[in-house]
Amino acid sequence: MEIAIISDIHGNLDALDSVLKDIKKENCSKIFCLGDIVMAGPEPCETLHKIRTLISEKDFNIIQGNTDKMLSVFSFDTYNEILKTNIVMASAYLADSKLLNEEEKLFLKNLPPQKEIQIGKIKILLVHGSPRKNNENIYPNLKIEDVEEMIKGTNADIIFCGHTHMPCGYQTNTRQTVVNAGSVGRPFSEVPDSCYVVIDINETNSSYDIKHKFVKYDVVKASEKIKKRKFEGADKLAKMLLKATSRYPE
Repeated sequence: MEIAIISDIHGNLDALDSVLKDIKKENCSKIFCLGDIVMAGPEPCETLHKIRTLISEKDFNIIQGNTDKMLSVFSFDTYNEILKTNIVMASAYLADSKLLNEEEKLFLKNLPPQKEIQIGKIKILLVHGSPRKNNENIYPNLKIEDVEEMIKGTNADIIFCGHTHMPCGYQTNTRQTVVNAGSVGRPFSEVPDSCYVVIDINETNSSYDIKHKFVKYDVVKASEKIKKRKFEGADKLAKMLLKATSRYPE
């Protein structure tokens, strides 16, 4: 059984469509989505509509990302807090909140923060940041002890996460596999390809193979779309789609 794991789409419908085509080529029977569907991207509403269509049509499991939670209940306290450190993301938060209607925000609010899924004898845990916090960073090149501390108390064989937009993976001393799926819509990389994960599970002997896949899409088209949104810093987010030299716009 092949399963696709996608994360951090951030309103980039062009990237999502290209990844979905690749998922079809991989013959994946299920899709797991780790959240951050809309914020700070070219087409937030259209992307959310696409995700909701996938939920109704396919074997599609989804959890809530930290920005999904933020957007589900707009707060000027949250806006002002973001504003202290990043004007661009604060502006995107305000702009996206104005675009989403109340029913769409309710959908984001009702997404589960985590989800456990059993495939044969393999227990899979879906989280956004880490099992203990939706905005905790599981980066590449962490000390294995730090990763083990973040997943302490879990008993899943495999933990899939996102949030950092940086693909990586760890095998812990507790014999748990931790994989960051990277980002579909806003990769933190000088190479702007979308990233997602495919896991191939042998249900007979409970073995599995995990790979990151990188997918090209029309980044110039997506970049122009977000630039046209014209909120403060949209031009910086547009440049980041072409080449991200920092995780957040500066």
